[in-house]
Amino acid sequence: MLRSTRRAVLSTSLLLVLSASATAQFLQPLPAPATSTAPSTKTMTIEIWSDVVCPFCYIGKREFETALERFAHKADVTVVWKSFELDPHAPERSEHDMYGMLVSKYGGTRDDAKARVQGVVDRAKTVGLDYRMERAVIGNSFHAHRLIQYAKTKGKGAEAEERLFRAYFVEGVHLADHASLVRLAQEIGLNGAEVAAMLAGKGFTEEVRADESEAQQLGIRGVPFFVIDRKYGVSGAQQSAHFLGALEQAWKERSAVK
Repeated sequence: MLRSTRRAVLSTSLLLVLSASATAQFLQPLPAPATSTAPSTKTMTIEIWSDVVCPFCYIGKREFETALERFAHKADVTVVWKSFELDPHAPERSEHDMYGMLVSKYGGTRDDAKARVQGVVDRAKTVGLDYRMERAVIGNSFHAHRLIQYAKTKGKGAEAEERLFRAYFVEGVHLADHASLVRLAQEIGLNGAEVAAMLAGKGFTEEVRADESEAQQLGIRGVPFFVIDRKYGVSGAQQSAHFLGALEQAWKERSAVK
């Protein structure tokens, strides 16, 4: 009887370990405890901290979208885009192109930089994105984030995020240029005059800074970073299968709590 009991205990322990490993495969606790108000629990809320000049953020967006399309409960998921600047101190327009910026930052030659970039371009192609890195205008993304924050108030946050990504990585649009931002805003159905007035002032500065402060509170140091129900984080441009596993695991845990 004692041996049977021990075997049962060991079996139970093994199952717990395997279960924990399965959870860890997709979900990780947030790097730091959430100190701000958690979103509504009526739907599963996915908050995505991202920068529209981050190549892996656009790739991660596509991988996540593919996973969400395959998720059985996608109608019960709310996606919220959050602002994060990779380089808040970047000039509005750099003197360097993409390759020159990498040489300046990491050293090496332009050929080294091109080889580094080509790996990212190849990864982007796997999710249907045609990066034209030679066109990218290196500069500050702050005003682009202000536009996204404004767009969110009009129910166009996701559209703004997608349009700005494509403008930067495919079309070579200067995202710190107000006239360019107004044009892009109009293309997704926003009022050009209102956007121009907002950009001319300091509108939505506080909203951008609040997102960035929140990222610091949550321990987010790099993007893309996906936060699920203010409990778990998924870092980086993971494969869509990983995102799908994270969504399914998080949904099971929500159901278990209810």
